Amino acid sequence: MNAATLPRPLAPQRLETDIESACQRIAPTWPLDRYIAVNPHWGRIGQTLEAVDDELALRAGSRLTMPYQYFRERWQAGAIQRSDLQLALNEVSSSATPDDLITAIAGDEPQRPRLPLLSDAHEPQRRRRQQLPWADTISQQISQFCAAYFDQDQSDWRPATGAGLYASWRQALIDDLTLDGHEPALQARAEKLPLHPRATIVAVLSMFDIDDAERVTLLETALLRINGWAAWCAYLRWQARLANADDDHIAQLLAIRLAWELLIDDGARGVGSAWSRWCSNWHSATLAASSNDGGLTGDGHSIRGLWLRAQEIAYQRPLVSALSQPRDPELPMTPTVQAVFCIDVRSEPMRRALETVLPSAQTLGFAGFFGLPVRYTPLGTSSSRPQLPGLLAPAMDVVDRSSSSATDALLATRRQQRLAAGDVWDRFERMPGTAFTRIETTGLALAGALLRRSLPRIRAPQQPSSAGLKPYEAQLLRPLLTSGPGATPIERAQLAARILKAMNLGPRFARIVLLVGHGSTSANNPHAASLDCGACCGQTGEANARALAMLLNDADVRAALVAEGVTVPRTTRFIAALHNTTTDQIELFDTDLAPPGSPTDLRALQATLDSAGRIARAERCGNGQLSGARLDPRLDADQADKRLLQQLQRRACDWSQTRPEWGLANNAAFIVAPRSRTRGLRLAGRSFLHEYDPQRDVDGSVLEQIMTAPMVVAHWINLQYYASTVDNLRFGCGNKLLHNVVGGRIGVFEGNAGDLRIGLPLQSLHDGERWRHEPLRLSVFIEAPRERITAITARHQVVAQLVGNRWLHLFRIDPLDRHIEHWNQGRWETWLPQASEARAA
Repeated sequence: MNAATLPRPLAPQRLETDIESACQRIAPTWPLDRYIAVNPHWGRIGQTLEAVDDELALRAGSRLTMPYQYFRERWQAGAIQRSDLQLALNEVSSSATPDDLITAIAGDEPQRPRLPLLSDAHEPQRRRRQQLPWADTISQQISQFCAAYFDQDQSDWRPATGAGLYASWRQALIDDLTLDGHEPALQARAEKLPLHPRATIVAVLSMFDIDDAERVTLLETALLRINGWAAWCAYLRWQARLANADDDHIAQLLAIRLAWELLIDDGARGVGSAWSRWCSNWHSATLAASSNDGGLTGDGHSIRGLWLRAQEIAYQRPLVSALSQPRDPELPMTPTVQAVFCIDVRSEPMRRALETVLPSAQTLGFAGFFGLPVRYTPLGTSSSRPQLPGLLAPAMDVVDRSSSSATDALLATRRQQRLAAGDVWDRFERMPGTAFTRIETTGLALAGALLRRSLPRIRAPQQPSSAGLKPYEAQLLRPLLTSGPGATPIERAQLAARILKAMNLGPRFARIVLLVGHGSTSANNPHAASLDCGACCGQTGEANARALAMLLNDADVRAALVAEGVTVPRTTRFIAALHNTTTDQIELFDTDLAPPGSPTDLRALQATLDSAGRIARAERCGNGQLSGARLDPRLDADQADKRLLQQLQRRACDWSQTRPEWGLANNAAFIVAPRSRTRGLRLAGRSFLHEYDPQRDVDGSVLEQIMTAPMVVAHWINLQYYASTVDNLRFGCGNKLLHNVVGGRIGVFEGNAGDLRIGLPLQSLHDGERWRHEPLRLSVFIEAPRERITAITARHQVVAQLVGNRWLHLFRIDPLDRHIEHWNQGRWETWLPQASEARAA
């Protein structure tokens, strides 16, 4: 940082390594139409959460733990006990005491400086001139350009993209006649910017001339200033790499943000210059970060981190106690109904309600894409969407088919004509001048439509997958597997056998086996996909459930399954269903294909499911989980539920409703065990439940699949909610009342300016008075032999990092004696509710 020294040469290979190191720290964000929860710190799981907390505080002014005030309130409310604090201290062998922690949060929290960029050092002059801060100006310019550049759905006019992101931005900047209104000489400097993004990065690194060890820090600090668009570019790279390709947008975005440092630099290097202020502030921030002043106990442990751990222990203690109790064995007889639900936390109350209404029912938990790695293409469209976890790439295709090719062709033509007509009208609305004439020509018609839309109604809005079809036409279609490794009868049988084994279904099969996907219903909600199934890439689980039911009911597949060691009785029928998590109603599909004699069973089943829905709704209402809805105590149970259901249906169709449902808020645990371990426990809709029988998984392959896929997905969901709560400014998307959709589906702005917002809106986490999500790391409980869990963890780096760096907490339930152990600092420890009874195992 000495302006008098000559810049050190930078080897091309080292440059690429540094750029990759900075870019890989940015986690992807999925588009709105396939929105899934993501750990926004996924690129940092090789470090401990505490280390990343320190790192982000320095580079972005962001924290990974709640402030002192939050923990003071939890302590004063009795939600955290002294014994919880002691257990947290014991886990890290700290010499501090609970009183030390209580005293530490009683005062003001120490402020930590953030690393500056050169643009920050120019702010004093801009304040004197009453100009917008450079941070806002730069963010606005980059963000508006990126919104236009990446838009493929919303605007008819967009920048030329063939030259690449950086080159297009550079030319747009040169052509921008408003630049000199921000700062004299900017226009001339823009024309002198390097032509290639790597050359720009080299130029900026040469200008700053910082130590080699700080180079990645500078690059990452710059990327975090435009974190939302960096996350979008990271998504483009993620998708490219799933397809064994690559994408360079995020590196070009880094070059754009760094280019602004060149544009702003006035060349002055003397005392009192912006450059000297930047040098001084960078040094001060780095020095403060390396010191142990503030925020730490006397032996160097994070005060916030210890309070977080104590809060997690307060949640874990009663759960550990409940899971360690003797439970009833599995049903001794063949169940009357088997129902496979998604592991989603909203399924837990519904499963418990179904078992209450029908004690002879067996419910199981499995990832809601039902093991089908598919992309789904609705009939008559070329728009394919993935229906599997974002960690994976599709390997099969599902398409809509009716009973005949002639019907398929007719429906496809009708759909295309209707969609084309709608597209023409949309284009007309966007034409210049149309906005000035449309109201005059169609005002009354639009007023009527607006009025109808504003009136209370209970009919759910049409799902996107049915767009362009009449309701009766959509009912003629069924999603079918058509290609991929499940194309031939033998391959289909092998696929079916693997799925049934992973589900823990068999050898006993009920007459009816439900495959229950889930989806949500809401109106005018850009983040609607966040309420659907994360395992189905932000879609409902309908297509997967129906495709698997058709596969498992296929006579040829049933016959071929025998060779795979699976015998499904002729009387067993697999039926797809969808759990509406907004209303707790369950809809059955393709019942017209059921064999003779089934209607009576299906009518009884639907009545049972309706009764379970009533119980689940009443529980959610009693727990305060239905914002704005309530049971009327003046009515009898049936009338009260009917009134409550109507409230929920109206809320789902209300285009002004900001909280159609709470989604996965307050998720906290992932339990991998036989249902007998949790049956009857009231887990308050906070637990992901995955079926697993260690005795049937002799080689450990099923558990390996669970720990490397569903467990990781659950962790992503947990950390998305966690990060959006802890730092909604950077990793959440703010107030949804101010949202404007960007690019049709890319994401949202909060208002009409600023960075692309990622993460969850405040209304998904806070009810206006208090947080509805308690930010805890995921507690994973696995019932399996110790050696099996340890070996799987050691084989998979991602799992080892999640566990070893405390991004989640791993517990083991012994299958024989229900003894529970906790993985801590590289070893298993017996974990008991009392702070004094934790010991090495």
